Amino acid sequence: MLLIFLRVAYLLICAGAILAYISTETVAGKTALMPPVIENNKALAFFVLLFISQFVTIGDLLIRRKRIEVISSVYFGILIGVLLAYLMIQALTPVVPPDSGYHTLVVLLTLLILPYLCVSLLLQTKDDFRFVIPYVEFQRDLKSGRPLVVDSSSLIDGRIADVVETQIIESQLIVPDFVLAEVQEIADSSDKNRRVRGRRGLEVLAKIQQSTHVDVKVVETSRNEFRMMTVDQKVVALAKQMRGGVITNDFNLNKVASVQGIPVINLNDVANALKPRHIPGERLNIRVIRDGDGPGQGVGYLDDGTMVVCENASALAGRDIAVTVTSVLQNSAGRMIFGKLAYRPGEQPPA
Repeated sequence: MLLIFLRVAYLLICAGAILAYISTETVAGKTALMPPVIENNKALAFFVLLFISQFVTIGDLLIRRKRIEVISSVYFGILIGVLLAYLMIQALTPVVPPDSGYHTLVVLLTLLILPYLCVSLLLQTKDDFRFVIPYVEFQRDLKSGRPLVVDSSSLIDGRIADVVETQIIESQLIVPDFVLAEVQEIADSSDKNRRVRGRRGLEVLAKIQQSTHVDVKVVETSRNEFRMMTVDQKVVALAKQMRGGVITNDFNLNKVASVQGIPVINLNDVANALKPRHIPGERLNIRVIRDGDGPGQGVGYLDDGTMVVCENASALAGRDIAVTVTSVLQNSAGRMIFGKLAYRPGEQPPA
C-alpha cells in the first residue's frame, strides 16, 4: 500500500513538474529556452515526457522484493538521489550548457528519476545496501540479528513448539510459502499416516504463531527465483539470501546447510544435548523389546527414547534387565547406547 502511494505521488509530481515546464513562457524575465519540437507540440510533449518518466515505475513493478522501513528509505533515497542528480547535472553541463534548450529538460528528468530510483532501491534491497553503508540498518530491531528458516520436518516433528516455549530462541522464525505448501500437501495425502503428520505440522505452526515468545513470519518467495529446486535446496537458498540460519531435524539438510556455511539448529542435537549423559561402566535398567540387527543382540529403550543395544540379550525379550554401558554413539540422527548384561554368565537375570 505504501509503495502504491509512492508511485501515485511520483506520477502526480511528474505530471505537475512537466506541465509547469512546458507552460513556462519566461525564465528570469527572458524567453524560456526549450527544444522547438516541445514548444510547437506542448500537448503531445506532455504525454511523451510523462510516459518517459514512468519507465522507472514500470521497471519497479517488475521487482517484487520490498523489504525496508519506509521512513528511512524515503529519507535516504531522496537525499542520495538529489545528491546524485546534482553531480550528474554538473557532469552534463559541458555537454548540455545552460543556454541550450535541452538543459532545463535534462535537469527536470534527472531530479525526478534519480531520487525515485534511490528510494525504490532502498525499499527493496536493505540487505545488500548494508554493504554500501555498513553502519546503517533499515530494518526493525529483532531480538536477534539472524532470522531462522523453518523447514517442514521440524514442523511435522512438533518439538519446535516446545523449544519456542522455553524462550531460548530469540530470532525471528521464517516459514517460506513452499514449506507451508509441502506441509499442506502432506496433510491432504490419501495415506492416513502422512495425513496425520501433515495436520500435526499445521497445528504446530498455528501454535507457534500464537506464541508471544517468538516472532513468526510466513514469507512469500519469488517463483522464478527458486524454480527447478527441491524444497531442501530452496530452504538453503533462502537462508543464504536472508543471511540467516535453518531449523530442522533432517540429517541431510543439516549437512548440506553446514557445508555451505549456514548456521543450523538441529532439533535432534538439541534433544541429545539435554539427555542425561551415560559413560562406560554405568549401569542401566531397560526392558528388552525386540532383537537387534546383530546376532544375540537385544534392543530396549530408556524413558527419554534413547535406544540401548545389549549383547546376548535377544533371548530375554519382554524382560527387565540390567545393562552395563560399554560405548555411546551420538550424532545428528540420535543417540545409541551399547552395553552388555550386568550379571555374570550362569547368574539369573532380574525377574
